[in-house]
Amino acid sequence: QVQLVESGGGLVQPGGSLRLSCAASGSGFSIYVMAWYRQAPGKQRELVARITPDGSTNYVDSVKGRFTISRDNAKNTVYLQMNSLRPEDTAVYYCNARLLGEYWGQGTLVTVSE
Repeated sequence: QVQLVESGGGLVQPGGSLRLSCAASGSGFSIYVMAWYRQAPGKQRELVARITPDGSTNYVDSVKGRFTISRDNAKNTVYLQMNSLRPEDTAVYYCNARLLGEYWGQGTLVTVSE
C-alpha cells in the first residue's frame, strides 16, 4: 500500500513558478513509475508528466520546456517544477504512483491568475 501526499500548490501570477512535491509512504518507491496529472474545472484529468524508475521522463506537449519532473528516491519524493506558468495551467494537480497497482494523492490546487 502506498500513500501519497502532495504539497506546494497555491496562487501565482502568470509567468511565475511553483514547485509541487509528492511524498510517498511505504516501501518500493524507487521502482514505481511516478506521474503528475491535473484536472481543470469542467475538463478531464490529463497526464502532465511521468518519470520511470530509471529517470526517463515524458511530458504533455503543452508543458514541454516549462515543467520538469524529478524524483529523489532517498526521500521517497517526486517533484514537479513549474515555470512560466499560464492561466491555462490552473488545475488540481494529482500525484500518481503505478507498479502492480495504482495510487493517487488527494490533489493540490494551482491557480494562475493576476
